[in-house]
Amino acid sequence: MTPTMFNATDYLLDRQVAAGHGDRTAVVCGSRTLTYAELLEATARVAGGLRTLGVRPEERVMLCMADGVELLTGILGAMRLGAVPVPVSTMVTGAELAAVLVDSRARVLCASTEFFDAVTIAVASAPEVECVILDGEGELGGVVVAPWSALRGDPIPPHATWADSPALWLYTSGTTGKPKGAMHRHGSVRDVAELYGTGVLGVGPDDRCLSVPKLFFAYGLGNSAFFPLAAGATAILERARPTPHTIAALAAATAPTLFFGVPTFYSALLNSDVPDSSFSSVRQGISAGEPLPPVLFHRFRERFGVEILDGLGSTEALHIFLSNRPGQARPGSSGTPVDGYRVEIRDEHGARIEEPGQPGDLFLSGPSVATGYWCRTEITRQVFQGEWLRTGDTYVRNEDGTYTCLGRSNDMLKAGGIWVSPAEVEERLLQHPDVAEVAVVAGTDESGLDKPIACVVPVAGRTVDPAALVQWCREGLSAYKRPRAVVRMTELPKTATGKIRRNVLRELVADELVVLI
Repeated sequence: MTPTMFNATDYLLDRQVAAGHGDRTAVVCGSRTLTYAELLEATARVAGGLRTLGVRPEERVMLCMADGVELLTGILGAMRLGAVPVPVSTMVTGAELAAVLVDSRARVLCASTEFFDAVTIAVASAPEVECVILDGEGELGGVVVAPWSALRGDPIPPHATWADSPALWLYTSGTTGKPKGAMHRHGSVRDVAELYGTGVLGVGPDDRCLSVPKLFFAYGLGNSAFFPLAAGATAILERARPTPHTIAALAAATAPTLFFGVPTFYSALLNSDVPDSSFSSVRQGISAGEPLPPVLFHRFRERFGVEILDGLGSTEALHIFLSNRPGQARPGSSGTPVDGYRVEIRDEHGARIEEPGQPGDLFLSGPSVATGYWCRTEITRQVFQGEWLRTGDTYVRNEDGTYTCLGRSNDMLKAGGIWVSPAEVEERLLQHPDVAEVAVVAGTDESGLDKPIACVVPVAGRTVDPAALVQWCREGLSAYKRPRAVVRMTELPKTATGKIRRNVLRELVADELVVLI
């Protein structure tokens, strides 16, 4: 029996135009605005241009591009053709870009001029790349470089893909080190749009979505593409790197109703001098990427008047599957499972933990979970276990049925033989008026034992007193949870998506930067 045709771009674009919504604003980027009809035509032409270049269905097309109409239509155009777009981080080095190019075996690379230096290095080590499509000008020896206009081909209809056909890959380091391509289906686009975008956020035609995380990030791709387009709403894109002042100005100019961020950016906004009215148009804030400390939830709502819904998602799940609900947020928790998803907490033997308050490994079952990692059989079998995904997060179920993150499974540490959650210590330190950002990681003492080490960024214009911070923790936490050392830092190392690079911090605190208390 032949499966029913389903192409994600038909669901996102053709469906809107067929319903008579072609004149609605689909995307705003700087001074450029496209209606749904215009975005559909641009996407169909990119698909035609890729076909002219010889790209075939299920072939990978890599995109290392800044957010904008070109990246959006590049992703959608490849999916329309039945090919597989692979958007990658714009913070990669040339060597890192080369590694994923070789791994994906992409022949076509779409790039922005800002990243041309990395592209030059990468292409030299990726012999299968035949063509680079650039949104500006540049030359590469031995590889065809074509302008973006080369992708303005004859428009084509959506390829006859199925819900289970490969739609896109997203590279992730996840729980297992080196980047791996998580493979997602066309049907998963509809799943996350309807289960979370509509089911939790209630995204509708009048919404305008502004996301700090970029399109190359699974979280940002849902925020700035799948959710607004599925609902006939408007996506607001920003090419430049986000800062509190640029995002506040953009929000004031474009009046978003939904604002998507990560905890470190919410903290940056709170520690900036942007106007308190900056987000007056926003009906709902959303946070993911890392647990949102309760202190940030309360401070943001008090200052900007916006409730933030914390949630848990992953690249492997494509978007958020645990979430708080509007008007019912429990600060310090990731909420409850999104309809359509199931979660379990399991002990070290794989047995399900039934009683509340007992920590364990979080497992997920749901329709948008990736089909596996590209060419990573052993790791795929470790992470994708039948219908269940091992998320790599340590969680606890609360008495009220909500779930609270205790950290990544490999971030948990023992002090005096007792498990310590970095998130709990961080939350206490963030309540101190001198602390703007903090990350707690394990450091090794003179006896070779792991102890909590706090890496602290002070509030602008203030200094931190390590002894005072340790005493602050003693007063609010069990004594064994207190930091044994404090490292003063000007900023915390972060990934392109705003997550704290705890592996880097662990290396730093093992060296001379540690200030013993």
